[in-house]
Amino acid sequence: MGRETVQDRVYTELRRALIGGLFAPGQVLTIRQLADALMTSTMPVREALGRLITEQALEALPNRSIRVPPVTLERIEDLLRARVLIEGEAMELAAARMTPRLLASIRAIMSEWEDMRLGGNPETVDREVTLNHAFHFEIYRACGSPVLLPMIESLWLQSGPFTRAAIYAFSEAGAQDAARFHHDILRALEAGDGKAARAALLADISRPFAYLRDKLGKEAT
Repeated sequence: MGRETVQDRVYTELRRALIGGLFAPGQVLTIRQLADALMTSTMPVREALGRLITEQALEALPNRSIRVPPVTLERIEDLLRARVLIEGEAMELAAARMTPRLLASIRAIMSEWEDMRLGGNPETVDREVTLNHAFHFEIYRACGSPVLLPMIESLWLQSGPFTRAAIYAFSEAGAQDAARFHHDILRALEAGDGKAARAALLADISRPFAYLRDKLGKEAT
């Protein structure tokens, strides 16, 4: 039982790190370094990495090393297409299941996120990523579909490294309008308008992918 607990902890920690963008796109991971960082032996790390490779959050290279998939135009387009389809459906379903208590919880997350951003602290990226995740999943859990939710979790697991890269891309571009997209989602949910909520979500999640696409295009020229 203890061994299972260690394996679960290591997998959960690595999964959280990937969703939070703590590993950069293209970063090579070593079992020994991860084991040291997580204060465990190499076996649970090896098994957790195997699970994450199966989930396509990591990839095994021919030399037996493991890396976070790099940002490519093909992967950006593929992830965006899947997220628009699956998360859009969950958003529309959730809009019909909103309650005053749930809406209040979503507003509270929004308020904390905006307060954090207004502080102007460049060290708040971790918290920004965490609050963005909390905002979306507070909504998705209301969709009522036990099938859609793990699919969305898998997509966020694969998108995590890109999310952090996009945040830095926004900063470089001087973008300041991120809150508008979440407000549009919230207003649609308050109105119980599933189609408007889906459209607002599409605009929200398309934005970081568009920034990365443009950034890749500029770097290629």
